[in-house]
Amino acid sequence: MMSLRTDDICLLAAEMAQEHGAVARDYARRATREFEHVGQWERARFWNALAVLLDDIVEHRLDPSTPIRMH
Repeated sequence: MMSLRTDDICLLAAEMAQEHGAVARDYARRATREFEHVGQWERARFWNALAVLLDDIVEHRLDPSTPIRMH
């Protein structure tokens, strides 16, 4: 199993948002639903976390160039 730090996931989300905008968020949401549907919960959680970050980046609530803290 591979693990990613919060900064890594945020960087991935930032790159996806820069390249694809809101389409990346929609893709992440769809992937979350599809993985939940087939019972792949770990993958669904990853895509959901990515979707949350993408949503905040696309809506300008999160500046991916600054460090974030997850509690």
